[in-house]
Amino acid sequence: MPVPRLSSTPLPGIGVRYDLTTREHRRLSVVAHRDGARTVNAYRRDDPEECALSVRLTAGETEALIDALMPSHHSPNLLSTTDLGLVAERIELSSVSYWNGRVLGDTRMRTETGVSIVAVLRRAEAIPSPGPEFRLAGGDILIVIGTREGLEAAATILGRD
Repeated sequence: MPVPRLSSTPLPGIGVRYDLTTREHRRLSVVAHRDGARTVNAYRRDDPEECALSVRLTAGETEALIDALMPSHHSPNLLSTTDLGLVAERIELSSVSYWNGRVLGDTRMRTETGVSIVAVLRRAEAIPSPGPEFRLAGGDILIVIGTREGLEAAATILGRD
């Protein structure tokens, strides 16, 4: 069976769109909204650019759909952050960001927003638990965890030009 083709496209201010082309050449997309909602889109077989179905799901509905699609995805050893009111998200640092080249501690991220930066992805390297002296660079992808409101504030701070 061929590997499914999956691509992602950042949607500034909205979230990320994931596009999947199935082995039957059907096109599906999921928009992961910054507020935790998801929009699932299915496109017409005869016109893959025309959306035939679009359904917006709440975070809870999304979890229920995941359970239906992959009921074995839960592990008792994994932290279910949504039950605790926490969200994990990736935030990409733009090369024109004010913080490009500055140290993480200068952002005062935890103090200002309550979120924690648990890792930074840089090229093919993962830097877990970066300290306050860690120097940020354009293109870094910060893995952050916190409340939805905290993540929104963090994205605003990190997006500062």
